[in-house]
Amino acid sequence: MDTTITIKTDKALLKQSKKLAEELGITLTSVVNAFLKQFVRERKFSVSAEPMPTKEKMALWEKISREMDAGDFSGPFSDTDSLYKHLKI
Repeated sequence: MDTTITIKTDKALLKQSKKLAEELGITLTSVVNAFLKQFVRERKFSVSAEPMPTKEKMALWEKISREMDAGDFSGPFSDTDSLYKHLKI
């Protein structure tokens, strides 16, 4: 016999979850049920998330990459001595 559960969650999280489930061709109910079955079967749960850089950080990395590719990047140090001095080595 099926039953209904009510949970509180962030509206943005719910919206993102529904969208992702739809993109994957499954319902959010299926996702929750799969999680609950795994939780019962394994008697544990784990959470993992791959770190995602911010848009600003990605833009900075892309800028640095373009500079490196163009040979325009010399960094803040013109030689190893100035690097060592900065690092107090």
